[in-house]
Amino acid sequence: MIPSTHMLAGAVIGRNISNPVIIVFLSLIIHFIMDTFRHGDYLNHNSTIKDVIRRVGLDFSIGFSIIILYFYFNSPEWIIIRNISIGIFASLFPDLLSFMYLKLNLKSLKKIFDFHIWIHRLFVTPKEKQWRLIDAKNDIVFSVLFIIILFFLKI
Repeated sequence: MIPSTHMLAGAVIGRNISNPVIIVFLSLIIHFIMDTFRHGDYLNHNSTIKDVIRRVGLDFSIGFSIIILYFYFNSPEWIIIRNISIGIFASLFPDLLSFMYLKLNLKSLKKIFDFHIWIHRLFVTPKEKQWRLIDAKNDIVFSVLFIIILFFLKI
């Protein structure tokens, strides 16, 4: 999934769970579950740092804008803002570790990276990993679902 989809999932978890340890645990688990669904990634091994900054920057901007709108319209208490922030960070953490392994050559992260790649390939062939609009439908469906839950439903 793309980062904004993971961010929205983490925000929903943080909004609805009060225990930070459980928020982290659920956000990590949900990240890996979502990554088993077919989705296209707009980055690959050949992506440059410039590509990462441009594409992920736009993606983050969209995700953060939606969450800022939630804060603006709902004026949540500080504890909810904290929990949402924890959920967002934890939901993005596996991708951050993968980035660090690939682009910063941190060999100590190889096992985590290999697990993350295995999760991505669990039900998807490499050909299906190339970004196409049809592959983005799961990102769109999950994102819309998380936006509805974040703004309108309390779980």
